[in-house]
Amino acid sequence: MTESILLREQHDRVALLRLNRPDAMNALSFDRRTELQNALKALATDPETAAIVLTGSETVFAAGADIKAIKDWTYLDAVYSRELRAAWNELARCRKPVIAAVAGHALGAGCELAMMCDFILAADNAQFGQPEIRLGLIPGSGGTQRLTRLVGKSKAMEMVLTGRTMDAAEAERCGLVSRVVPVADLVPEAISTADKIARYSPAIVRLAKEAVETALESHLGDGLRHEARLFEEAFRSPDRREGAYAFLEKRRPVFTHS
Repeated sequence: MTESILLREQHDRVALLRLNRPDAMNALSFDRRTELQNALKALATDPETAAIVLTGSETVFAAGADIKAIKDWTYLDAVYSRELRAAWNELARCRKPVIAAVAGHALGAGCELAMMCDFILAADNAQFGQPEIRLGLIPGSGGTQRLTRLVGKSKAMEMVLTGRTMDAAEAERCGLVSRVVPVADLVPEAISTADKIARYSPAIVRLAKEAVETALESHLGDGLRHEARLFEEAFRSPDRREGAYAFLEKRRPVFTHS
């Protein structure tokens, strides 16, 4: 039986998933990706979990695909892996908020994994890149598409064509990461941020997440129309009324965790 590479901790309503394959710098073979995918699917329906933090070690988030596993692939092997790669991209569809807490290297598939999360908190030692060009490859799990949407064409094209990495400060400046914190504070800060989200209405968090995701996938007019529909949908939730009355009564709202 393949040894699990995932360590899980529960912090109240926040699940912490830690990639733990130190002998291979958390390299992501397809069986390892399936394990992570299944873990996130299980957490998506876990009533005790409202938010998820995904992290690695203090020196490496994930250093890319498992090159040993694909070194002898042929064209047909790559084609046959299409369904696995499509399933991997579904990680981005987790209905609960997923925060990537990135320290050290997030390269290739590791960078792609971080970008699939809802946002990235980076340690001050983080390094991001899509170095597949050095191996005679291109990114194959969304790297060219998500990176371009996050940092713009010029910087994405440079990184993909040269294999250059960017440090945490540059990643924050160009919008790849939301914040940079000292490496020792990374996981506690990520858990604290996830806990804050977990205390809000789960139904409204899902609507808010969907609305922001729509902005990346549609024209402005379509996005505004979808936002309006989601805004209207929020009025179906009892949490909307609870939030308004709690604000007026100057008390902490008691949202339903469902």
